[in-house]
Amino acid sequence: MVLATSPETAPLSDQELGQIHAYWRACNYLAVGMIYLKDNPMLQQPLQPDHIKYRLLGHWGSSPALSFTYIHLNRLIKQQDLSIIFLAGPGHGAPGVLGPVYLEGTYSEIYPDKSEDIEGLRKFFKQFSFPGHIGSHVTPETPGSIHEGGELGYSLAHAYGAVFDNPDLIAAVVVGDGEAETGPLATAWHSNKFLNPIRDGAVLPILNLNGYKIANPTILARISDDELANLFRGYGYTPYIVAGQDPETMHQAMAATLDACVDQIHAIQQTARNSGQAERPRWPMIILRTPKGWTGPEEVDGHKVEGFWRAHQVPMGGMHSNPEHVQRLEAWMRSYKPEELFDDTGRLIPELKTLAPTGHRRMSANPAANGGLVRRELRLPDFRQYAIEVPKPATLEAQNTKIMSYFLRDTMRENPHNFRLFGPDETASNRLNAVYEVTKKAWMAEFLPEDLDGSELARDGRVMEMLSEHTLEGWLEGYLLTGRHGLFHTYEAFAHVIDSMFNQHAKWLDICKHHVPWRAPVSSLNILLSSVVWRQDHNGFSHQDPGFLDLVTNKNPDVVRIYLPPDANCLLSVTDHCLRSTDYVNVVVADKQSHLQYLSAEEAIKHCTKGIGIWDWASNDDCGIEPDIPDVIMACCGDIPTRESLAATAILREEFPELKIRFINVVDLFRLIPEREHPHGLSNADFDTLFTPDKPVIFNFHGYPWLIHKLTYRRTNQHRIHVRGYKEQGNINTPLELAIKNQIDRFNLVIDVIDRVPKLLSAAAHVKERMKNRIIDCLNHSYTEGRDRPEEANWTWPH
Repeated sequence: MVLATSPETAPLSDQELGQIHAYWRACNYLAVGMIYLKDNPMLQQPLQPDHIKYRLLGHWGSSPALSFTYIHLNRLIKQQDLSIIFLAGPGHGAPGVLGPVYLEGTYSEIYPDKSEDIEGLRKFFKQFSFPGHIGSHVTPETPGSIHEGGELGYSLAHAYGAVFDNPDLIAAVVVGDGEAETGPLATAWHSNKFLNPIRDGAVLPILNLNGYKIANPTILARISDDELANLFRGYGYTPYIVAGQDPETMHQAMAATLDACVDQIHAIQQTARNSGQAERPRWPMIILRTPKGWTGPEEVDGHKVEGFWRAHQVPMGGMHSNPEHVQRLEAWMRSYKPEELFDDTGRLIPELKTLAPTGHRRMSANPAANGGLVRRELRLPDFRQYAIEVPKPATLEAQNTKIMSYFLRDTMRENPHNFRLFGPDETASNRLNAVYEVTKKAWMAEFLPEDLDGSELARDGRVMEMLSEHTLEGWLEGYLLTGRHGLFHTYEAFAHVIDSMFNQHAKWLDICKHHVPWRAPVSSLNILLSSVVWRQDHNGFSHQDPGFLDLVTNKNPDVVRIYLPPDANCLLSVTDHCLRSTDYVNVVVADKQSHLQYLSAEEAIKHCTKGIGIWDWASNDDCGIEPDIPDVIMACCGDIPTRESLAATAILREEFPELKIRFINVVDLFRLIPEREHPHGLSNADFDTLFTPDKPVIFNFHGYPWLIHKLTYRRTNQHRIHVRGYKEQGNINTPLELAIKNQIDRFNLVIDVIDRVPKLLSAAAHVKERMKNRIIDCLNHSYTEGRDRPEEANWTWPH
């Protein structure tokens, strides 16, 4: 095998070489200034401790290679009029991106006080990693960013998501060698098997091997070029290696390599688009070996710095107590010769200013990196046309997500270029396979003859399946942040795989909504949790975990929404709402199995609009003449808990006709929170109107019971709210058996009412005994027959 290396050409003239190196020096000067200085930005005075920040929080190590890559991409953009966005994978590499963003003018356009002069530069330096200003990542405040890098591992997946259905876009993504050790990044390399050269853009991965993490060597930096090339050939790429330390040599090598990579990208796309035949090519990628902390101090206090882990963060500290370090810092900054790069006003000299692209061709101003600018509203069919007829509540069953899939199918038909469905090999399992009537699963790898028999694979498929929730979530985030729409679905228990990804995205949206007004709204991140905890009779304990909801409730209330529609028509209404929304994370919980149906389409719309409401047909506390004061409130949230609450209510109404029961169903979980804590929260007056201020509430919940206590702890007489939910009891169980073990079943709910309503208690002793006997009978039947008793399994509301 021939090892792929950088082309042996020197495309830069002496003048171009001098200019691009000078521009890079300017970037490095700015990077050091951001980390250290709060004043004296152009070193017009001898550097003093008072000019230096007290808390030095930046990261120098990966910054020079980031700006090095950025300015070489700028050269190509100008030369070939390319549309490129830049993603910085190294977590704290912001100085290496902010520098070129400032120099090309975008930063000052968006933030006029950070003007291109000495005063603006002083503010630009001071704001970095400074209280009340910006962080040390490529945060949402950074023009041109769609990827922060606050948590490592997602840059490559974000890049691929950005170029799906963006045929003219190139996403250049610098992957840090520490980041490359993460699981999400490892799976993301396989994204090239899903990139269609006809309809999609291209990703140019640039693996920057600088040798070290915070305090240890990195794995990929300590293996040979031959082994590296084999690794990435195995992933399906054509690797190019650019390695060295001498700037002149490296500039020529990087320029030649980028020329070759972009030529290869264009050749791949042209061949596919001219022929109309999309096959999986070997896309190029670059392995860029550079010293950590390149161009910085070689050693400090007798310790090696450049090319070692000590360059990772701040090469020198103690600036207010160590005059030698102050002198070293000044010498370091003056080594970039800022007087040759900036004029007397602090502005980059015209000769260098012309090196950057202009307008929207600047990577910091590319509209794709501010996706709301290019976002188009979905063409959504009327979801009412998919609603099922419900002649009487709780008498017929349907698969809720299957009904939803017809709506998704036609949504994908109406939006063939800006909507995709993402899920880990579970589209059919989650009953969403109606979408295959209009599109298949994206697949650019090899086909076998038997794949034609039900595999639903296609080169132009828009259903994205890969057994990596990380990669799928990353694709969708990149897709949304560049102006498109989509939905991610997964088994409920395994949504935890993307816990931290959801966390990072929610924080991104939070910052954008509250602190970055120039970012246009993007489509919401819609997550469907199916195959839920209560229907894991064959998968067992490992698949039983509804705790993703707990995590979601921790995020900023302006960003998150949680919906638990009880039936198909409610699910349709919720789905339509979520697909139309912007700047949220919408979590929808809906099981895929058959469930009772309760509301007509119009009733479902009203119920979902309110988010919480009384079901009159299941209640008997509205007596007309007497005040509507119930003895007990039966409340529920989730499809299975709703069924069991209704069944318990039916038993109570039969056994105790005089008992006044109010039945409440919750769709929007955040309606339970006080209005001052969430935009969807109920006022205390509305909450007490629904739940009364003092009557017992028996709340049957889909998830962990303490979540409801957390949401309602400030409500009147909170101690009267008694919650049933999942309590980590289960294995291979029948549905009713699992409910019984966690006490969300109808019989335990009846017992709970007897125990909580004072006028029942001992007066209901016989009923309580019958409920206990029925529990024993149901458990014995499940153990002997392997299924629930028909009378419980086939229960319907007695009209």
